[in-house]
Amino acid sequence: MSGAKSKPKSVSKSRDAEKPRQEKQSTVEVASEIVGAAPSPQDFIEPDPELTPEEAPEEAEQARKRYLLRRFWISARGYWGRGGDRRAWPYTIGLLLLIVINVGFQYGINVWNRAIFDALEQRNARTVYVLSAVFVPLVLGSGSLVVAQVFLRMTMQRRWRSWLTNAVIARWLASGRYFQLNLVGGDHQNPEARITEDLRIATESPVDFIAGVINAFLSASTFIVVLWTIGGALTLTIAGSTVTIPGFLVITAVVYAAITSTSMAVIGRHFVHLSEEKNQAEAEFRYTLTRVRENGESIALLGGEEEERSGIDKTFAYVLRQWALLTGQHMRTALVSQGASLFAPVVPILLCAPKFLEGSMTLGEVMQAASAFAIVQGAFGWLVDNYPRLANWNACARRIASLMMSLDGLERAEQSNTLGRIKRGEAAGDAMLSLNNLSVSLDDGTAVVKETKVVIKSGERVLVAGESGSGKSTLVRAVAGLWPWGGGSVNIHADRRLFMLPQRPYVPTGTLRRAVAYPGAADRWTLDKIKAALDKVGLDYLNDKLEDDAPWDQTLSGGEKQRLAFARLLLHSPDIIVLDEATSALDEKSQDKMMEMIVHELPKVTIISVAHRAELEAFHSRKITLERREGGAKLVSDIDLVQRKRRRNLLVRFMGRRLAVPKRSTTLSKAALPETKK
Repeated sequence: MSGAKSKPKSVSKSRDAEKPRQEKQSTVEVASEIVGAAPSPQDFIEPDPELTPEEAPEEAEQARKRYLLRRFWISARGYWGRGGDRRAWPYTIGLLLLIVINVGFQYGINVWNRAIFDALEQRNARTVYVLSAVFVPLVLGSGSLVVAQVFLRMTMQRRWRSWLTNAVIARWLASGRYFQLNLVGGDHQNPEARITEDLRIATESPVDFIAGVINAFLSASTFIVVLWTIGGALTLTIAGSTVTIPGFLVITAVVYAAITSTSMAVIGRHFVHLSEEKNQAEAEFRYTLTRVRENGESIALLGGEEEERSGIDKTFAYVLRQWALLTGQHMRTALVSQGASLFAPVVPILLCAPKFLEGSMTLGEVMQAASAFAIVQGAFGWLVDNYPRLANWNACARRIASLMMSLDGLERAEQSNTLGRIKRGEAAGDAMLSLNNLSVSLDDGTAVVKETKVVIKSGERVLVAGESGSGKSTLVRAVAGLWPWGGGSVNIHADRRLFMLPQRPYVPTGTLRRAVAYPGAADRWTLDKIKAALDKVGLDYLNDKLEDDAPWDQTLSGGEKQRLAFARLLLHSPDIIVLDEATSALDEKSQDKMMEMIVHELPKVTIISVAHRAELEAFHSRKITLERREGGAKLVSDIDLVQRKRRRNLLVRFMGRRLAVPKRSTTLSKAALPETKK
């Protein structure tokens, strides 16, 4: 959909900016209180950053990345909005209160640290015993607060992830968008990895970061006051001149943290980019392995193991290269982090040593200053310790935002009149289904099928024919509502159910009973009804395995899967059936048996078939032929078919009599021969 406002928004550099549109997303009911599911947010789609032609590619890329993070927060912040989780704010406020109280306990332990060392220096046994007794409740209280923080933090992460995952999945599954994403351009490859791993990190890390920042700020603010109060001013004599440094411990802590944080920022400046590349490489590697597993039979029959191994090795080699680059970043940042952690406890003791030796600072004050300095240094060095995680979150948030933007584009395309959308309505009169000036086009506007007018009445069986590439399957997808782009309308009789059988039936994971009942629930039909359906399609030998949980998608052959799909028809008993090469894996005899069974068991059903086999004409009353032409395929004929089944049976009986006569004559002639003498 390049160049059109209705095109799904892509994150590629070549995409033009689009104007803002506020779109309301339908809500998803609360799935479970246990997982914290909640209604999806009202997604407000902000405009893309306006990028002028004069801007350098680097500036455009940076603007794109900034917008991706903004797009993520547009949806993610809805967790705390009106349509969000009702427990979001209580958990958030509770977590903040626990952080504040825990900082208070840290201060109490810091004061206790000073008191215990002063008592030891003074050899005051009574005070030491009292402080030892006080230390136990301090530790228990601080430990309880930490446990409570972990509970609230992880619960909020879990519920936020559940809420946002439900919202994204609802949008992804709505209106067949999970299928349409395969037809459009954009940065949304491997959506399953984005929804699982990337979205998990994108919702876990911000809670950790915000809690860490607040804790660091409160700790730094509290213990800077402690350092300023205890340390006071440091007076030095340099070359006969006296220099007084007020709050020397605070200044040292700030300078020390600034050096380490700046070093980390400089050394780890490529962390975000490398994390993005590593995550994409991991997703591609998982997808490659998944493809091998899903197509194992075809690969094994063709002997493609060597070629597949070559592709897997190439993908995995890219993963290892990205890991190697990321390892270098981790090594450099670990050097800074480890060095900072080793020097932090020693620096305050060395700075306080002159004042302690001259008697102006007690041992307890020295140890309290050392403890406070370490806490302040840890607070200021928060970025040093968390920069790698921050970079990883940045990459994951952008990946999930890229998927959101592609879904935004599909939603805009559904409402836009620029490219054109196929309308769906109700058929009038006695028509079961009608196509009114139906045109089907690609997402870039290229016509596939042009201006088709067809009216199909209840009980009709229509065969759609044409050479390969003429748009038959595309037309069928448009009828089923899977193909959105084009013009005209598809009208279906009100309260009628449409059921589609693709060439490769989908077999879900789980028991065979679930596979037969799909897309209905496994317990919707009794075992007797399911067994009866399998009997009618010739799969009665599977009746004893209905409750077996096995990889049926890999176990069943192509023909068995197609028979299984026909068994689903018997259970669901729809009003309209769309068959897209649904018998291609069956031999002619099995194909005839399946079609005869459907006609007999569902005599009033309306059938629309796409097939190449001429034998299927015997089971249809009409034949529509599409012809591929420049500018889109066109309907060239719509004829009634003469029912050939009886004529075929008569021909078989006639041929049987013709073949039987010579056989009887031969027998008679042999009997009439005179006996020969031995």
